Amino acid sequence: MITAMIGHSLISAFADGDTNKTSMTIGVLLMMCSGIAVVGIGLLMYQILKTVNRKLAIWYPILRVMEFMVSTICGIYLLITLQQVPNDMLLIYIPTGIGGLIFTYLLFVSKFVPRPIAVLGLVGYAMLLLGAALGFMGIVDMNSDAGMILLAPGGLFEFVFLPLWLIIKGFRLPPRRIKVAA
Repeated sequence: MITAMIGHSLISAFADGDTNKTSMTIGVLLMMCSGIAVVGIGLLMYQILKTVNRKLAIWYPILRVMEFMVSTICGIYLLITLQQVPNDMLLIYIPTGIGGLIFTYLLFVSKFVPRPIAVLGLVGYAMLLLGAALGFMGIVDMNSDAGMILLAPGGLFEFVFLPLWLIIKGFRLPPRRIKVAA
């Protein structure tokens, strides 16, 4: 997340008039590194989530790969044309939000984490998708005021409650069944 935040700020600085192409390139590379981590998280979490619902769980890593691809395409476009893809972050928010809804729904039904944490994630990702839709319609700017309010629940889920819970308690995984040879 830190690489994404730094990368996004370097890209935003370029879009706002900073002519330093090296900083912009570093920003794109940091966003790509973040994307690789996002794909890794999706693949690792699939191993856990498939025990809940294999058909639904497969969509989580697929959407994380899509998120990475959209981000990478936007980054390559920026490097080639020196212009941002219009609404690039809103485009990235779509697979992020849908994947996040699947992830937090599976957390909710599995009880791997306390339900209030999963509900916060469900609300956060739903608000992210709402914000993306409102952003595309020009009603909300996701980088200020109401847009930032729409990002708050997801931020609390991703940066505070889920990480703290995982560091302190970890997942409540179901007991493993040991197969006994007959």
